[in-house]
Amino acid sequence: MTKEQADNGRDDMVIDGPGQANAVPDEFNANYLRIYYGKLFPHADMFKWMSYGNDGKHPGCDKSYFGRREFSFTLENDIYIRFQSFNSVTELENSIKEKCPFKIDIGPVYSVDPAKRHAYAQSGDNVFTPVERELVFDIDISDYDDVRYCCTGADVCLECWPLMTIAIKVIDTSLRDDFGFNHILWVYSGRRGVHCWVCDGKARRLTNEQRAAIADYFYVYKGNENSHKKISLPGLVLYPFLARSYTEVLKGFFEAKLLPNQNLLASEERYEKILEMIPDASVASELRRRWQENKRASMSKDDINIVRWEQLKSILQSGKQKMQGLRRCVEEIVFSYTYPRLDMEVSKHMNHLLKAPFCVHPKTASGRTEQGRTKTRC
Repeated sequence: MTKEQADNGRDDMVIDGPGQANAVPDEFNANYLRIYYGKLFPHADMFKWMSYGNDGKHPGCDKSYFGRREFSFTLENDIYIRFQSFNSVTELENSIKEKCPFKIDIGPVYSVDPAKRHAYAQSGDNVFTPVERELVFDIDISDYDDVRYCCTGADVCLECWPLMTIAIKVIDTSLRDDFGFNHILWVYSGRRGVHCWVCDGKARRLTNEQRAAIADYFYVYKGNENSHKKISLPGLVLYPFLARSYTEVLKGFFEAKLLPNQNLLASEERYEKILEMIPDASVASELRRRWQENKRASMSKDDINIVRWEQLKSILQSGKQKMQGLRRCVEEIVFSYTYPRLDMEVSKHMNHLLKAPFCVHPKTASGRTEQGRTKTRC
């Protein structure tokens, strides 16, 4: 058994909504977790899913398949147990009910039973290696903190959660249309975002290099992989995936939802962030002058956002602007604010652990904020 100190940071997810007169207790109750595992957790469905037909009921199936899958349990007091394996749904269910893990993570299918890895290590043969794993994607709402003003961290409301919906639409469409995957599961991460599990056989058997290539296909940001503020759109014309994402999803969402909901151009502090994206200082200065002149105009914030955005598009896309960089600038602004922000390392490595669907743990307990909004600790 190994022990690791889990992240003790307190991440709260906040969702605005009516009917919040009754506060839910703030403290996590392990007894409720036992009830959940005993009556609600879908042990059989989890076993059926992760067996992929290798459940012993069909001729020629690999009866060892599920038993070579790694499960990781985080127990009370942050006791972390890796390389758990189970040969049947009964073993899986009994272990979960007995240990009552506060969190469950799922790893790859290994070449040998992960619980017996030490025996193979002593033989001197390097036979303990991951051989299958779903292609997975992880998107956290906290990575959008530089483009949303309603919430920060794991807090989320109806004005910023649609960023997750947009990410799902963009990635899911590409996985199906560009890569030909069909068996795709999107789930709430249980913390502050969404997880994607691509379960096709050809996806599960991808090498690390192939997984990295697919992840890189979606990556459009400059600098290191943790930077989401600078977009680098390739070529003079968007290639088909990006063009489709822009015209069918991102542009409409930015103009109809994000721009007015976040008031991106309603104040000097916020519109300066957008003006900084314009490479021509004279153009940015002209827009700044116009917007400072009309800040006293009797317009609603919605109208101000619309008017200023139309002014920006008109200047950057007019015939006077011959530089392709300025014409591309409108697209780069939209991409910077709306394009999916993936945790690249999760997708690139076959042996990466990912929180199990239907996993409920202490940071998913509900409570209330001082402002009276529903709070989900995840």
